[in-house]
Amino acid sequence: MKLQQIVPVILISAVTSVGSMWAYNKYVGVEKVVYNSSDSNRIPSNYAGFFDGINNSPTDFSQAAEAAIPATVHIKTKATRTASNNLPRRSPLFDLFGFDWDEGMTPRSMPQMASGSGAIISDDGYIVTNNHVIDGADEITVTMSDKKTHKARLIGADPSSDLAVLKIEAKNLPFLLYGNSDDVKVGQWVLAIGYPLNLQTTVTAGIVSAKSRTLEINRRQSNTPIESFIQTDAAVNPGNSGGPLVNTAGHLIGINSAIASPTGSYAGYSFTIPVNMVKKIVADLMKFGTVQRAYLGINYAPDNLSEEVKKQEGITSGNGVYVLDVTKDGAAAASGIKKGDIITRINNAPVTSGAEMVGQIATYRPGDRVKIGFVRDGKEMIKEVTLRNSSGTTEIVKVSVLDKLGAEFGNIDAKLAKEMGVRGGVIVKSISESGAFSKTRMEAGFVILKVNGKEVSSIDQFRAELEKAGNSVTLDGMYPGYEGVFRYPMKIVE
Repeated sequence: MKLQQIVPVILISAVTSVGSMWAYNKYVGVEKVVYNSSDSNRIPSNYAGFFDGINNSPTDFSQAAEAAIPATVHIKTKATRTASNNLPRRSPLFDLFGFDWDEGMTPRSMPQMASGSGAIISDDGYIVTNNHVIDGADEITVTMSDKKTHKARLIGADPSSDLAVLKIEAKNLPFLLYGNSDDVKVGQWVLAIGYPLNLQTTVTAGIVSAKSRTLEINRRQSNTPIESFIQTDAAVNPGNSGGPLVNTAGHLIGINSAIASPTGSYAGYSFTIPVNMVKKIVADLMKFGTVQRAYLGINYAPDNLSEEVKKQEGITSGNGVYVLDVTKDGAAAASGIKKGDIITRINNAPVTSGAEMVGQIATYRPGDRVKIGFVRDGKEMIKEVTLRNSSGTTEIVKVSVLDKLGAEFGNIDAKLAKEMGVRGGVIVKSISESGAFSKTRMEAGFVILKVNGKEVSSIDQFRAELEKAGNSVTLDGMYPGYEGVFRYPMKIVE
């Protein structure tokens, strides 16, 4: 083909291609793809709002760590336990030699050591930690980040929330500022500080992966567990218990308490007591010696109920806490809340689960007034509720010396007193795993006859003698059906 023939063909082809593309774009159109960056003026709809107000600050945790490390302490405890179970029975020694174990021999004792962490919350030496770190301890030693050591005394403990307050005699100490756990967001960076695995001060970082978790782990030390954990993936190991969880500003937002692990060591998740709960419980322990627990006075449906069970029980689904029943003379009943209501707010805080509700109520005392938002028959309502204590009143609950013993007591009846040949006494019905009695070899069924040599024939006399005795007490008594007098010396923690 000649050149003069080729050129027209090329020109015609080019014009045709350009014209086709112009016509397609004009009449059919092409969806333009925008690849967004943080400085782009256009954002795809599926990312709308993502960059609004985002915090682009670098993930440098050095300032938060610098603030928290000096206020984090290493707690070491020592407890003495007897190696024998000391069942109250007459041994062959009595028959052979005329004396028994308790009368002439010293039982073999073994010291038990444990450790954990704690957070200094005041410049004059108040420290918050976990109850399970110091439970049963005879001696508590606190080591600072600068290696200085102090003997600590227990101010108060709350097994239900797994919190305890210690005091060391020191001044001008570094301490952590309280944050606000209600402001904690899922996805935000947090730091866990402590002394894991007997290492020196260790800082780990992670994010908040969930809020208001309940694990029922506090039921191991209390029949009334209070749980509403912050869940994080900051590495926490044995020894971290009681240490602080802080935000990137270095503010305390929780006390590390537990890990979820099949091995006992870190396996991905850790759980922290929210600081708003910590603040209230610590203040109660310091001021009253015991926690002033507020109750709303309802029974509510568990969060994990299946749809089938809900249908069987007639439980209405809703984004909140379904009220199964209200307790007589309780706060909710007095305000008009009733079965079938779905609680959605406590004051300005939304609640979508039982754990969230428990966590919010745990920050109030009996007598406090709160506004409860709920849904009834599809309508949103608000009631002002005056919270009450477990007795149904708003009075301050005072700690009794008997509460520190960790046991249930009763007066012996006339028949048992006659069988034992005594005028009266106090029987120990049961012994819990915490309290002064748990550190002795005493068994349930023991009848207390004397306190520091003074006879007692009733619970009232027993209480009165204990209040006079101070911290060191010796109890004398007998076991029904066994010969001899048993003696138990003990210390009553303040």
